[in-house]
Amino acid sequence: MKNLKFTIITFYQFKKNRNLEKLQNLLKHFCSFHKIKGTILLADEGINGTVAGLIKPIKLLELEIQKLGFTRLELKRSFYELMPFNRLKIKIKNEIVTFDGSQLDVENHSGKHVVSNEWNTLIEDEKTIVIDVRNNFEVEIGSFERSINPKTKNFSEFKKYVDKNLSENKNRKIAMYCTGGIRCEKASSYMLNKGFKNIFQLKGGILQYLEDISIKKSKWQGECFVFDNRVSIKNEMASGTYELCHACRNLLGLEDRLSKNYVKGISCSKCINKISKDKILKLKERNKQIEISKKKGLYNPYIKYTPSDFS
Repeated sequence: MKNLKFTIITFYQFKKNRNLEKLQNLLKHFCSFHKIKGTILLADEGINGTVAGLIKPIKLLELEIQKLGFTRLELKRSFYELMPFNRLKIKIKNEIVTFDGSQLDVENHSGKHVVSNEWNTLIEDEKTIVIDVRNNFEVEIGSFERSINPKTKNFSEFKKYVDKNLSENKNRKIAMYCTGGIRCEKASSYMLNKGFKNIFQLKGGILQYLEDISIKKSKWQGECFVFDNRVSIKNEMASGTYELCHACRNLLGLEDRLSKNYVKGISCSKCINKISKDKILKLKERNKQIEISKKKGLYNPYIKYTPSDFS
């Protein structure tokens, strides 16, 4: 069954790197050769990526990354019928997840990891402060029971939230979570540096929890935004109901897509009066080119390909 789907891996490791350009070139060549798509970020502090491909090439990539020195990867696998990425991007950045802070020793100093089957007990404790580390637009479509939404526009704003709202709770148990775990690594390291004593984080993030915990036992409410063409997923890794507007990149639920202002691939009610005529023409042309490519059997990065197209 898994051979009929693409394998998606989300991974990260905080580990001091050298020769970033060499790593970039090696990974770019490897992924291109094996028709793997997605994004990998490299920085002095480590590696962070989400990529997809056929199951055998992905397994080979996992081995290749380990050979490059990343032997303690936090890695999550999932499966999907369609290629969830349009292209391959391997970039060198200042940070593998942008926090804009002083250098943190995340590799050796972060919160205590809590596995999925112990998470419910932790967040059910009324003495525990539960915090969603993700951005506001992500939280709006789903979150854990009892969790606080810091209402941040980007991850860098989380520091201000901590300093302004949590400084009186340095001895309280604080449980934090994010999509796959990487943002919690930095957030918890920052808070420990600020003198917080009891910081816990969900190991593997929401993605691992949704796979591990049945709907009956789940404390998750709603859907989880993911940074690929799946857009959102639900409990037990079921496909979500949200889509992205190609014009403004806002999340669109079922009701949004019933609006008279919604035109697939062109506009939605959130951007219909803001989008320029020039952009509308470009989006219409893109839709036209996609249809032409489908009819002629030509490659187009915006076509939703199946594993058989990659064989």
